[in-house]
Amino acid sequence: MSAELDRTDVKILRLLQSDGRLGNAEIAKRCNTSPATCHRRIQRLFAEGYVTGVRAQIAPHKVEMGTLAFVGVVLDRSTPESFGAFEAAIREMKLVLDCHIVAGDFDYILKIRVRDMADFNKLHADRLIALPGVRQTRTFFVMKEVVDNAPLVF
Repeated sequence: MSAELDRTDVKILRLLQSDGRLGNAEIAKRCNTSPATCHRRIQRLFAEGYVTGVRAQIAPHKVEMGTLAFVGVVLDRSTPESFGAFEAAIREMKLVLDCHIVAGDFDYILKIRVRDMADFNKLHADRLIALPGVRQTRTFFVMKEVVDNAPLVF
């Protein structure tokens, strides 16, 4: 844990992580600080990059995005240029929730949400295999989400 954070900062971070809708007054009350002090602390935590954003978590099945897939991607070359071209293109694909460079059998792992298998097949055929430098993909469809987007433990 950063030496710059005291117990109150950590408590604020934990509260925001558990419920991003908490208002400043409620956070201040739970942290036993004044609303003005709490507001300054929250602003500093954002400014210093401890909090990178606040957003609602949408139930995927409620918006017809219930199919979750992880896609392993292997590029045809391991050069800075091929990685850069792939990463620039993947940032434009809104259905890609996460993209990570990984060690092991793949160069990247993608987390993708789509409506159904037909939707994924179209995405795969039209866009994924056409991404710059893609040599191979391997798809893993999620049968059950056991833990998803769990809060950080700190």
